[in-house]
Amino acid sequence: MTSSDGYLLDNQQDEAEERFRAFASLFDPTTFRHLDALGVGPGWRCWEAGAGGTSVVSWLAERVGPTGEVVATDIDTSRLAAAARPPVEVRVHDVGTQEPPGEGFDLVHARLVLVHVPDRERALRSMIAALRPGGRLLIEDADPALQPLLCPDEHGPEQRLANRLRNGFRSLLAERGADLSYGRRLPRLLREAGLHEVEADAYFPMTSPACTALESATVRQIRGRLVAAGLATEEEIDRHLANVRTGGMDLTTAPMISAWGRKGQAVL
Repeated sequence: MTSSDGYLLDNQQDEAEERFRAFASLFDPTTFRHLDALGVGPGWRCWEAGAGGTSVVSWLAERVGPTGEVVATDIDTSRLAAAARPPVEVRVHDVGTQEPPGEGFDLVHARLVLVHVPDRERALRSMIAALRPGGRLLIEDADPALQPLLCPDEHGPEQRLANRLRNGFRSLLAERGADLSYGRRLPRLLREAGLHEVEADAYFPMTSPACTALESATVRQIRGRLVAAGLATEEEIDRHLANVRTGGMDLTTAPMISAWGRKGQAVL
């Protein structure tokens, strides 16, 4: 995504670090479980596409060790500086428009990336092309349309306001080219791309401090756009943030779908 697209959740904004910490708390255990099951180990060459923060990159670096390699890419690498030491190489890269940052990778992984990429079909082809024969692809992406509510238990005015603001957030994402039902299609897309042994599962966190922190940081980050688009007033946003701070609301995220598969062996 280019700067002209007006990316909704810019890594340069103050709230970005809070969002990365919340994502790590919510989703790292699931991601690490899948990476462990795929056999990531010493000597592996890995591409972490759209890395954003450092938690997954650091986990991969520890697993592959000094004989391995982790190429961490993003359109904005400002949050990756702390991880930029061997075996990690950090590169500015747009997965939706540029060629892969290498080839012959044992693993390519992207989390919460493709849903935001306008040309996600090209990006997926690029990641598969970068795999060695027999290499593994793990794509993890949200499906906000599968569960669109912030508060599934909409039992009062606080929850109704929360869900209305979440609907506004989804509208802003869709206007910028996000595919809000992408996650559910991942297993089929991986099979159609020729991957073998395709499997998938979903994780749907509910009611945790990380859910609360993520909602607070996200709304503060996009409040100006919500107001400018007529989707909420300043007073409504202030009221919602106050409701969130009480800690008494059962907040959720969109389900995250994880899908993985193996690239076929080369035919001689």
